[in-house]
Amino acid sequence: MRDEQALTPPINNNPDTKKGLTYLALGDSYTIGQSVSEDQRWPVLFARSMTSNGTIVANPDIIAKTGWTTANLLNNVSSVNTAKPYDLVSLLIGVNNQYQGLSLEQYRTEFRALLAKSIHYAGGRSNHVFVLSIPDWGATPAGSGAREVISREIDRFNAVAKEECLKEKILFIDITPISRKALNDITLVADDHLHYSGKMHQLWVDEAIPYVKQLL
Repeated sequence: MRDEQALTPPINNNPDTKKGLTYLALGDSYTIGQSVSEDQRWPVLFARSMTSNGTIVANPDIIAKTGWTTANLLNNVSSVNTAKPYDLVSLLIGVNNQYQGLSLEQYRTEFRALLAKSIHYAGGRSNHVFVLSIPDWGATPAGSGAREVISREIDRFNAVAKEECLKEKILFIDITPISRKALNDITLVADDHLHYSGKMHQLWVDEAIPYVKQLL
């Protein structure tokens, strides 16, 4: 899942986009929106949709890069400004742990540490943090050679994430079934045939919003 052209965007400090609830999105290629335009990234769509639904959310600060595992994300969250807590923090991470054949035990340990950091960035409020499950890239054309294996492994990683979220009373939103709709709808897949389109990202947002609004 690694792309040498992937970029880690700078934290968004444009004061014109900081009105409303502050929001930090942590993750990997799915969060940075590999192969889609900036305005089609799911965190950007989330902020826009939340605002349209009556809860004003500022443009997100994003810390994410294509190819990142849980370890990579842990090593790169030091740039978060902790002077003022975020109103919302999201986490979506783990596909590269699966892709690289890393262990569930390592994922559990590092995911737990990322949950702790997410809670810290939300000012110690676990009810201001939410996690999205890992999408199933086996549903994309790139995963066609090993779909059953990929799906089974993704489910195992998601089971760990869900368990750890339950322990910390953190909202876990299962978007994996939605990602599998790509099997029958190529418009949900990005042009690289590996990642997902803005249309898919919006479906994730539509699933998440009712649950997130209950947190506020």
